Amino acid sequence: MKKIISGIFITITTLSYAQVIIGDAIGTASVKTSVLLDFAPNQNKGIILPYVRTLPTTPTEGTLILDATDSTKARIKYYNGAWIDLSGQDADITTTLTTQPATAQIPEASGEKIIIGSTASTATGVLVLESTTKSMVLPIVEDVQNIPSPSAGMMVYVNKAGAKRLAVFNGSKWSYWKP
Repeated sequence: MKKIISGIFITITTLSYAQVIIGDAIGTASVKTSVLLDFAPNQNKGIILPYVRTLPTTPTEGTLILDATDSTKARIKYYNGAWIDLSGQDADITTTLTTQPATAQIPEASGEKIIIGSTASTATGVLVLESTTKSMVLPIVEDVQNIPSPSAGMMVYVNKAGAKRLAVFNGSKWSYWKP
């Protein structure tokens, strides 16, 4: 399945540098001149961040991960010159890690990556969005309580009156970031 999805991403990004929409043909809006990656709204699904057992030594700024270096203290982090904790709380994902590969799999092992928005990138990562003018729109949900089985490392945007915010799930609890 990974190969099929990777093949679809590679084909789409090779043929054009336009947006990629996952979940439907429209995504969040009909006109998206500034979006590279978009998800259908209100599907009660999120994007899952990579689980890492060893923090990257030279990450690209903007990298997002689920830090599983200690499986009993997992946290979602992003890199901005230093690792910044987005969870604010530990989660025990020891059981979850038993279903995750312990070593890099192809194409990761060979240094390949999926790039959307360009033909090449110096950024490290499995999925790289490369643009100076376009962004990714996170999966939009009305309420995280509507997600039946959130996975550790899940990230969504909550679009609810009075509660618009970024939500990250560390495998135990949701943490919220509100501007």
